[in-house]
Amino acid sequence: MLGAGVFAAFGPAAEAAGSGIILALALAAFVAFCNATSSAELAATYPQAGGTYVYGRERLGRFYGFLAGWGFVVGKIASCAAMAITFAAYAAPDAQKPVAVAAVVVLTAVNTQGIHRTAALTRIIVALVLVGIAISVAAALAGGDPHADRLTPVTGTGAYGILQAAGLIFFAFAGYARIATLGEEVRDPAHTIPKAIPIALGIVLAVYAAVAVTLLLVLGADGLAAATAPLAAAVDGGSLDELTPVVRSAAAIASLGVLLSLIAGVGRTAFAMADNRELPHVLARVHPKHKVPWVAEVAVGAVVAVLAATLDLRHAIGFSSFAVLVYYAIANASAFTLSRTQLRWPRALTVAGIAGCLAVAFSLPWTSVVAGVGVLAAGSLVYAAHLQFRRWRRPRTGARS
Repeated sequence: MLGAGVFAAFGPAAEAAGSGIILALALAAFVAFCNATSSAELAATYPQAGGTYVYGRERLGRFYGFLAGWGFVVGKIASCAAMAITFAAYAAPDAQKPVAVAAVVVLTAVNTQGIHRTAALTRIIVALVLVGIAISVAAALAGGDPHADRLTPVTGTGAYGILQAAGLIFFAFAGYARIATLGEEVRDPAHTIPKAIPIALGIVLAVYAAVAVTLLLVLGADGLAAATAPLAAAVDGGSLDELTPVVRSAAAIASLGVLLSLIAGVGRTAFAMADNRELPHVLARVHPKHKVPWVAEVAVGAVVAVLAATLDLRHAIGFSSFAVLVYYAIANASAFTLSRTQLRWPRALTVAGIAGCLAVAFSLPWTSVVAGVGVLAAGSLVYAAHLQFRRWRRPRTGARS
């Protein structure tokens, strides 16, 4: 979660909601909390790789599991490419495409070496990003020109703007379920996952709130909406602008952290779907030494590298948010079916999660909604074709035997 989103999401959100991004942040956090509790409950019950793909299959039926997995894989592959391009834009603006591809290749190789190396590198990245954010906030407040009246009006541009901004900010929260998608590789998952997800979410919310308030105080809603790199703009305009390279370095490192975890999560969801023969079965191969689904990881990395080399996917953030919100709506619906003994939080949170995910998803820009619905519809057709093919083969196999 502490990745590139915190360095980029607040600008588009301010364009939608103005100073209402504080309420939008609270709404996004509440939806994320509902999703987190549902994910934690389901992960404790089903400690398997695949996340909501597994939960949807087990609790709602094969189609809902497939739809969740399809939306996650397609949406997050787009996010991977966007993060690679974002990294290159900060780190090497004059050679974006080759640097973006190189980043994908290196991090895919890291992921194929096993979850312990992935986690170790992630710890280093998170530490550096936290230091960078702390320096950014301190430099912006101390060197800039903060004014408390820039925090008003709290309602910003109104209810619709707040809903749309919440959807865009939610992109920065998406990541806590990566713990669940790595369920088979977590020690004592029934105990660890339900604690890890809410703790991670709470820490990130505190960091995001500090960043959002700082940006509004220093830049104001209009200045924030116009900034492509908000934290860098907040620092660059003040008396401590010599720290701007630190902010840009932190953003580049954060993008790498997101890309590392995304490739791991997408690869394992693709592995789970392939293991059920809903994607090519070759993707289910596991490395005999490192015990990771290396074919799925390499395949995801290859697709991301091609997209990063050929496309500008920054506009895919809205589409990715839509797909992920639908994914979590299915997770909440799956958690709703758990028994009382399996639920650790009130069942009402699952209902609020479903309603929140759908309301925020369909408040996103119409291009993102249309693209998201189109991809989910395409996935449904793929599932129907796969089901029909299996039915066609079954009698033929029986006849041969």
